[in-house]
Amino acid sequence: MADVRTKPSVFTEKFGVFAECLLTGVWIAIASLGVVTYPAAFAAGARHLRRRTGQVGGGWREFVTDFRDAVRGGWVVGLGGWGAVAVAWVDVQAVRAGLPGGPLVGAVGLFAVIGLAVAGLRAAAVWTPGDRWRTLLAAAGRRTVLDPGGSFLLVGGAVLVVCSALLIAPLAVPVLGAVAAAAVAVEERHRRR
Repeated sequence: MADVRTKPSVFTEKFGVFAECLLTGVWIAIASLGVVTYPAAFAAGARHLRRRTGQVGGGWREFVTDFRDAVRGGWVVGLGGWGAVAVAWVDVQAVRAGLPGGPLVGAVGLFAVIGLAVAGLRAAAVWTPGDRWRTLLAAAGRRTVLDPGGSFLLVGGAVLVVCSALLIAPLAVPVLGAVAAAAVAVEERHRRR
């Protein structure tokens, strides 16, 4: 008797992608435990989701391989990200201390950190093995400015993670995968324009 395969329903297919996003969020959280490894974790997670939505196999082993490749230059990006957060914290302290010009410096610092985070997510969403992070970040910075709609979508995703963490802390872990999926979708949307 011939092997008859049926195409999965649209619901099954879409729910499978959603479940894969949640699982990827857990993988991203585990890979980010190295504190400066979060860019590499997001890059590996985004590449995994691009594989899955492209109907190409992939699993934990491929994620780990991608993570190892991405962390080679990605840890420097992670360190720079923490440096930007430290500068923003100093800006907030200037605002709280009532220093002259503090509110302006604080607002500029906050917008700069948000812009850097969005550019980092966009760079991670298109990362492939062999890419240089500096090149990826420069191109992602341009896309962040030239595609404000996509950038605001990613800011919304980041806000969702923060709100999830504030309401139910464990929920923030799987939501990281949804943010990676949003970054992949934003980049695909920008590419098709």
